[in-house]
Amino acid sequence: MINRRKFIQASATLGVGTTLLGCNTQYDKPKNNDLSDSKRFKHNPIGVSTYSFWQFNGKQTPIDYCIEKAASVGFDGVELLLVQMKSEDNTYLQALKKQAFHAGLDLMGFSTHQSFLKPDKLFREENIKLTNHQIELAYALGIPTMRLNTGRWGTTEALGEKSKFDVLMDNKGVEPALEGYTEDEGFKWVIDSIEKCIPTAEKCGVVLGLENHWGLGLTSKGVMRIVNEINSPWLKVTLDTGNFFNNREEQMKELAPHTCLIQAKTYYGGAKWPAFDQINIDYQKIGELMRENKYRGYISLEFEGNELAETAVPKSLELLRNSFYHEL
Repeated sequence: MINRRKFIQASATLGVGTTLLGCNTQYDKPKNNDLSDSKRFKHNPIGVSTYSFWQFNGKQTPIDYCIEKAASVGFDGVELLLVQMKSEDNTYLQALKKQAFHAGLDLMGFSTHQSFLKPDKLFREENIKLTNHQIELAYALGIPTMRLNTGRWGTTEALGEKSKFDVLMDNKGVEPALEGYTEDEGFKWVIDSIEKCIPTAEKCGVVLGLENHWGLGLTSKGVMRIVNEINSPWLKVTLDTGNFFNNREEQMKELAPHTCLIQAKTYYGGAKWPAFDQINIDYQKIGELMRENKYRGYISLEFEGNELAETAVPKSLELLRNSFYHEL
């Protein structure tokens, strides 16, 4: 009996010591900061979009490969880009969820595409149906937030060897409305369409994050006009650090209080689209902004540079780890 009691006491002491050791390692002091040693803080979790790994194997880089790469580099989670998935069959979805769990990663974001910026009501209804289906996919994967787009006007034309998207990037995302229509009409289409997706988001427990991503989401005011009009806890903002070309700090400040996910761009080796080379992203300042807004959620890396992802992705992770943390 005495030996058994001593064993239990020793085990309990070991358990406490192990727990305290875990706390000490979890709350490492961020580099390059002036916080006093008496304060405790925690790093935001850092994820990576599967989009960041396209440079390894080309555009069709499979999701399961990206999950293993993310785990080997040291990320906390993975944001899945829907267009990279080879199937929407539930067996495939559950296999991805299982793989991520065994790799020690959260499936923390779902990046999808849709468009509501068209006068054709049938087109918008099809995209509402598509978006509701995507929400259900996120639910099946156990993902808590999904990226939304407004869609684009589609009035940009290709120029020589440049694609429509390349020309749009040269124009910093600006394109005119469809002839005969106004932006106010466009906002009504988008707002009415997203409102029809809110019940599915609530039922599935998936927060929709409207991204500052061309179309009517090109500016913070455009994003917030939609978010404020719908006024639902199930519609927030996916804040992309690289998609503002003008008045970046002011626009990010407007979106920061409403952010449910940050997509953090890096451009090691130079940006793939020249317009982005003009952007100087100061992650220390962005980290300060998000601390002021008490943001404790995920940061998701989107690497878009010309350097090999093999070297650029780990450097990006270190940059984001050192920039995003909060006091406890």
